[in-house]
Amino acid sequence: MNLAQRRVSSCIPQVFGFGRSFNSSLDSSSVAHGIHVFQCPDAVGIVAKLSDCIASRGGNILGADVFVPHNKNVFYSRSEFIFDPVRWARVQMDEDFLRISKMFDATRSVVRVPKLDPKFKIAVIASKQEHCLIDLLHSWQDGRLPVDITRVISNHDRGPDTHVVRFLERNGIPYHYLRTTKENKREEEILDLVQNTDFLVLARYMQILSGKFLQSYGKDIINIHHGLLPSFKGGYPSKQAFDAGVKLIGATSHFVTEELDAGPIIEQMVERVSHRDNIQSFVQKSESLEKQCLAKAIKSYCELRVLPYEENKTVVF
Repeated sequence: MNLAQRRVSSCIPQVFGFGRSFNSSLDSSSVAHGIHVFQCPDAVGIVAKLSDCIASRGGNILGADVFVPHNKNVFYSRSEFIFDPVRWARVQMDEDFLRISKMFDATRSVVRVPKLDPKFKIAVIASKQEHCLIDLLHSWQDGRLPVDITRVISNHDRGPDTHVVRFLERNGIPYHYLRTTKENKREEEILDLVQNTDFLVLARYMQILSGKFLQSYGKDIINIHHGLLPSFKGGYPSKQAFDAGVKLIGATSHFVTEELDAGPIIEQMVERVSHRDNIQSFVQKSESLEKQCLAKAIKSYCELRVLPYEENKTVVF
C-alpha cells in the first residue's frame, strides 16, 4: 500500500506498517535518527502531510505504523526517519510537527531525536526483592536502557557492603532509604526526591501509592508484577501457584493508576512450567520473566511505542 493512499473507511480496524533498509542520498556519517508519534481525530490526508513534512526537509522515512480502530474516529501513527540536523534544525522540526498538529487538532504529537535529546530521567523505587532493580541497574550500565537513573528509593535498608549500594556508589547514583509504616508511607518525601524525573519505575515496590501521590506527581509510573494475579494474592504467590500446579506463569508491566494493579498494560510475557520444576526453578523462571517484561516496557516507553487507547488500554507499536 502506498503510504499516501491509506483507505479511511473500512469494516475492520486498519493497521499497517512498513520498514525498509537504509538507502538514501544522505551522508550516513552525519544523519540523525528521529521518532514521531501522532494521535488525532481520523481524517483524509494525515499520512500524506506527515510524510511530506519529513521529505520536504530532506528526511527519509525508514518505517511507519498506523492504527485506525473501527468506529472510533481516531488515528494513531509512529514513524521512524533519518535526517541531516544541519538541513533540519531540531527547533524547526518541533515547529513543523506542531503546525501539522494544529492542522488536525491532534491530542498527541511527540518527536524525539535520541542523538540530540536528553535521555529520560527516571527514579527507581524498590522494596526488599531486588532482582528487577539489579537487572535495571546492569541494563543501564551496559547502555541497553536509554535512561538516566537519577536515584534509587527503597523502604528496605540495605547496608553499605551490599551489592546494590556498592554499585550505586561506584556510579554516583544516590540511594535513599525511607522506612515506611502503615501510618506513614513517606510519600511527601518521595515526591520531593522525584520532582525532576520524567517518569518513575516501581521495581517490585511493595507499597500502594495513594491517589494524592499520583495526582501530585502527575507523570507516568511504570509497575511490574507477577502474572499469577488475581488467582494468587497476598504473601508468597509463587509458592501458592507452585502448590496449585499451574502450567503457565507470567509477568505484567503496566501504568500505575489508583486502582491496584489495574492500569493500562504495556507488556506481558508468559512461560510454561511443569511437574519437573521445583520451587527454586519455578521462582527463578518467574523472576526472569519480571525482569524481561519490565525492561521491555521501559524500552518501549522510551522509544515512543506506547500510546493511550480508550480508557484503560494502550497501543504499542
